[in-house]
Amino acid sequence: MALPVQRKMIMTNKQLLNHLFETQQIDLKLSPFFDKSPDPLSKDFDFGRIEGMMLGLAIGDALGNTTEGMLPRDRRRGYGEIRDYLPKRYVNLPLGFPSDDTQLAFWTLEQMISDEGFNPGNVASRYCRGRIFGIGSTVRTFIANFKSGLPWYQCGPKSSGNGALMRIAPMLIPHLRTGTHDLWADTALSAMITHNDSGSISSCLSFVHMLWNLLQMDGSPRPEWWLESFIETSRGLESDESYQPREGSFADYRGPIWKFLLEKVSAVRRDGLSVMEACSKWYSGAFLLETVPSVVYILMCHGHNFEEAVIRAVNDTKDNDTIAAIVGAAVGAMHGKKAIPTRWLSGLSGRTGERDDGRIFSLIEKAKKLWWDEKRSKTR
Repeated sequence: MALPVQRKMIMTNKQLLNHLFETQQIDLKLSPFFDKSPDPLSKDFDFGRIEGMMLGLAIGDALGNTTEGMLPRDRRRGYGEIRDYLPKRYVNLPLGFPSDDTQLAFWTLEQMISDEGFNPGNVASRYCRGRIFGIGSTVRTFIANFKSGLPWYQCGPKSSGNGALMRIAPMLIPHLRTGTHDLWADTALSAMITHNDSGSISSCLSFVHMLWNLLQMDGSPRPEWWLESFIETSRGLESDESYQPREGSFADYRGPIWKFLLEKVSAVRRDGLSVMEACSKWYSGAFLLETVPSVVYILMCHGHNFEEAVIRAVNDTKDNDTIAAIVGAAVGAMHGKKAIPTRWLSGLSGRTGERDDGRIFSLIEKAKKLWWDEKRSKTR
């Protein structure tokens, strides 16, 4: 169903989201969450938290993508404990290069800088330009749909893969000064561009809400906070209760992602399992019923330590580049750039494409000038 012609050019993102709810074109519950505004950040907020979030995402991706998809025990046999970048094929140097996680996250930021805000149609178009490294099947289908002429909001398949969650972190950057509920509308629309699925969109909203709270924390939260925070947001948003594990110890489970966290992750935490032991129980792949429990469990166990949290994600999970990117964004938002090991920063190529070294650093600086330095000077 197309947008109403008379409103097409003047809709805000919040109005567009409401229209998609009214016409049942978005796979999500309409929750009171969308009317709750996040608190604006203080004037002395340290933008190093944003740098930590975005660089943490890129570093997690770069540390993991050379061994992506390997079972943890096989990875350990072949590489031992991975604590630094590994040489990529055809590049005999231990440097940090991007895959689709970094690319799509920073292409999102790049387009938002160009538009001075989030325009979902323009972001969708940006995803269709340039080679995507390690592109997933859902994003490939989205691109085919978009290039066929469908409107962007009809292009995202119903998919509970982790391809939207991995790139969602930059959505909060244009809202740093305003802190209104428009953040939730932008996040939901951004998620549905490629994955119009209730588990995916609710996970993206839960994660962005979590990131916003982490930016304002003075210290690490208690371990249970990670679980409770995610569940609190997602349980009112998920509409699909048919998710089932593909492999692992919980094959009899059927239900929403938030309930899996409540029942299974809580139980595993009480048993005191290591990250590798826990993640093997739900198979730590690219399916959100595997990715989200892995991310939450790693943060519960190691969120107080940036380096160890990322290392555990890289070594102890199957879809390790994406899980490490999501974990890296979370611990980066909480601890800031200062917590990132120097060796990881100095070895990061900063690419979003094949030959644009340093690009992510310049995009972060542009975002800072546009949405933090400029806004701060206007409020003095």
